[in-house]
Amino acid sequence: LQESMHAYAANVYTSVVEELMKGKQRKFIAVEQEFFRLWWDAVATDTYKQQVHQLLQEGRLEFVIGGQVMHDEAVTLIDDQILQLTEGHGFLYETFGIRPQFSWHVDPFGASATTPTLFALAGFNAHLISRIDYDLKADMQKNKKLQFVWQGSPSLSERQEIFTHVMDQYSYCTPSQIPFSNRSGFYWNGIAVFPDPPKDGVYPNMSLPVTDTNIHLYAQTMVTNIKERAAWFRTSDVLWPWGCDKQFFNASVQYSNMDRLLDYINQHSDEFGVTVQYATVGDFFQAVYSRNLTWEIRNSQDFLPYSTEPFQAWTGFYTSRSTLKGIARRASSLLYAGESFFTQYVLKHPASSICKCGALKQLQSLRWAVSEVQHHDGITGTESPKVKDMYMNNLMYGMFNVKKLMASIIFDMNNAKKNGEVYSSFYSEDSGIPDVDQYVVVYNPLAWNITTFVTVSVSHPAMSVYDELGRSVPAQVQSSAESHSTYDLYILVAISGLSYRKYNVKLLNGKQSGFIGRSVKYKRKDITRADQQSQWLLPVVNNCYQVLFDQNTNLMHSITERETNQTVQVTQEFLEYHVNGDVMKGPISDNYLFAPNASAVPVSKAVGLEVVSGNLMTEIRQYFYSNITSQDYIYAVYTRMYTVPEGYDGKLLCHRIEQEYRVGPLELNREAVLRTSTNLNTRQLLYTDSNGYQIQKRPFKAYMNNTVARNYYPMVQTAYIEDDTTRLMLLAERAHGVSSQGNGQVEVMLHRRLWNNLHWDLNYNLTLNDSSVVRPVIWLILGTKAVANILYRTGGLVLEHRPVVMFGALSGDKPKLPGQLQQNSVHGSPVTVPLNLHLQALSIPGWRYSSNHTEQVRSIRMGKEKQGDADFSRVLLRIRHLYEVGEDPVLSQPVMVNLKSLLKGLGSVMAVEERSLTGTWDVDTLKRWKWKTAQYPGRGFSNSTETSENCIVTVHPKEIRTFFVYFQGQ
Repeated sequence: LQESMHAYAANVYTSVVEELMKGKQRKFIAVEQEFFRLWWDAVATDTYKQQVHQLLQEGRLEFVIGGQVMHDEAVTLIDDQILQLTEGHGFLYETFGIRPQFSWHVDPFGASATTPTLFALAGFNAHLISRIDYDLKADMQKNKKLQFVWQGSPSLSERQEIFTHVMDQYSYCTPSQIPFSNRSGFYWNGIAVFPDPPKDGVYPNMSLPVTDTNIHLYAQTMVTNIKERAAWFRTSDVLWPWGCDKQFFNASVQYSNMDRLLDYINQHSDEFGVTVQYATVGDFFQAVYSRNLTWEIRNSQDFLPYSTEPFQAWTGFYTSRSTLKGIARRASSLLYAGESFFTQYVLKHPASSICKCGALKQLQSLRWAVSEVQHHDGITGTESPKVKDMYMNNLMYGMFNVKKLMASIIFDMNNAKKNGEVYSSFYSEDSGIPDVDQYVVVYNPLAWNITTFVTVSVSHPAMSVYDELGRSVPAQVQSSAESHSTYDLYILVAISGLSYRKYNVKLLNGKQSGFIGRSVKYKRKDITRADQQSQWLLPVVNNCYQVLFDQNTNLMHSITERETNQTVQVTQEFLEYHVNGDVMKGPISDNYLFAPNASAVPVSKAVGLEVVSGNLMTEIRQYFYSNITSQDYIYAVYTRMYTVPEGYDGKLLCHRIEQEYRVGPLELNREAVLRTSTNLNTRQLLYTDSNGYQIQKRPFKAYMNNTVARNYYPMVQTAYIEDDTTRLMLLAERAHGVSSQGNGQVEVMLHRRLWNNLHWDLNYNLTLNDSSVVRPVIWLILGTKAVANILYRTGGLVLEHRPVVMFGALSGDKPKLPGQLQQNSVHGSPVTVPLNLHLQALSIPGWRYSSNHTEQVRSIRMGKEKQGDADFSRVLLRIRHLYEVGEDPVLSQPVMVNLKSLLKGLGSVMAVEERSLTGTWDVDTLKRWKWKTAQYPGRGFSNSTETSENCIVTVHPKEIRTFFVYFQGQ
């Protein structure tokens, strides 16, 4: 990124601003704020800054989308999409008083139905996409159906619909072929050179310049292409994108050639039948809008997966670089916890000893890192190893900062002596506890009361756990699956919403701790020679399930849901797709594409089994070997089932079968899947989530070619299969590709390791030779549809936002109990919402803009760009309804929330302003364009939220409501 910035992005903004100032007719659109902000902060002179202000006012420079990046749509979580949009929009509004109103989502690999809803909520008037299935695009193009009004959410439907334009077959780059020369055309600035531009200004591949002798031929070529496109659309307005990836770094040569050509066409418009003008995306949509046509409605069906040719299904990136996908999500969830933790601290400890500005910088470093990795060549895994390392380093650095901040807040709030320092070892692989008395601090970042287990690595089996009042806490210790020298200590925690508790972990001298997990190892079984006649079944039971393992094979056999006594046959196996790496021999798989040679092949002929059981938990460890005599296992599954003692709410704990997989290093050109096969008659229908926001129905489709790969879909948080009565749900903590390749089956792609000799892939180092070991986690929930429906929404979020664990050594011999402790020894003021709502954000953004638009614009026009300290008085609150209309008789009801009483533990609420999704609009002044449809022939502005009266809001199904909250004394 630094390199791109140096050689390319800085040149683009510098040279484009210079060139726009030279011609009143010239225009330009800019998208990603991360690059623009680096230029603005590090490169732009005062003159350039002043010129940018002027160009924005004149409408000749237009920011579209306006997020930090152009985010991927397939494998990102809605929370992170909103974060990166909010981050970019806040900067643009604070700096320029502008709010983007159009999208330009031209490059993500497929289009999700969550995006139109998100952009509508952010106040956009129109949405633009490009990459959809080649065969579907050809069909839509032929029938003039590339433009429509998209109702991405079934529940919000026309209230958050958005006009959508799909680019035609030429996509977002100018066609470069010119019939009158073997040189390229239209790309006069050539190709950017890293890291230093050529001294003579001559770049590689500069297009044939426009001259008096060829200008007529150039004009003819352009007009022919414009007319070809015009036939594919309903209005006579043709969007002709000028540019491509990495263009306009040498804008003077580009604009001077464009000027000549456009002028020539307009001078001969009678002859050509075409007039041309420079335009922004906003100009184009304004032209189409003013035609006043009636548009077709598209429902919530998305455009995933995405294929560019019969053998090019872009479904590999759903799993590529699984480690990066996992870290990106952990970082996002740590940020979520850090934001609410810091917000509570600021509100409740105004005279704190922690420097608030420094703390905000620590949070901002993670906001930036989580925002930038949402890029469509970031979390997708479609970048080179060098760029992947940059993303990883930025994420790790941001996580380190936020852990440090959370630890120092606890330290400050507990006024610990200097030697009783709280240190945080959140999510680090070797987060062991030294052999001394110490305390474990556990923070629950969700606004629900949570009962769950946290795991701590200890070096000794004799451990007991106590709460702050000295009462014993249920815990189980057992030898670790992957390390012989350490033990896993599972502590049962029950914590209110947005609160933390402290637990004391004590080493017992020789005495036995509460519960010990006892291990039984079973003989490795050759599954190819299993005795089919006799079945020995080994039961593992808790209050919700009985899971049987077949001792002939050591594989899972069935799961019985005990409440309904319903038994489903369930077997799991690892398979690998073998893929081709030689372009001379056929289609290849790479970071983007998945092109299997044939069906997946089972990898293991022998399975070992160990069962570790204790009073609170049973862990089933299965080890998969290539054959009965192999030395080392190639895959492992650790399945955990919990038994919750009396007095604890164990509903979700009991109903989830937790699985952790150990996969890798793979052999080259192998793609690893876990296939779960059941006897449910699913008719091969799969359901997957769209960005953790809504569910999409995925019927299996047969194609002439590449059927396996084209039936892969992204699973960001959830996938399930079901028959008429029973549903099997999978919940994930990172994105995966998922598919149903047979009736009753669901398979998840866990890892890929590839190499190929495609020139382009080799040039950009995109061969995905990923030799890592990955350890993804998936929770299985089996039950009636009604039960699964209640559990999976909360379950997905409980998996996403597991409690944050921090450690501290205790000073002195005995922990002194602070006098002011409440009896239940919970710290924090519980903030809880009903289980059908999710507190999606509670943070202090720090933006210094006025929430009164007139005032904000006036202060910018007068050059009073607010410098100085961040604003700590404004709290951003976002609440999301988790259910669709009609999905559940109870949970789909609207919910009334009194914001004053919800937040009373944080302070006294003085004022609440309802805002657009990213905070930059007052909802009362947001009037989006209303496009005419057959359903709604009247056209006007759409304004779709009922405003909150005296801090009481009714949240309807699937709504995401955003507020600025101000507290007394802040």
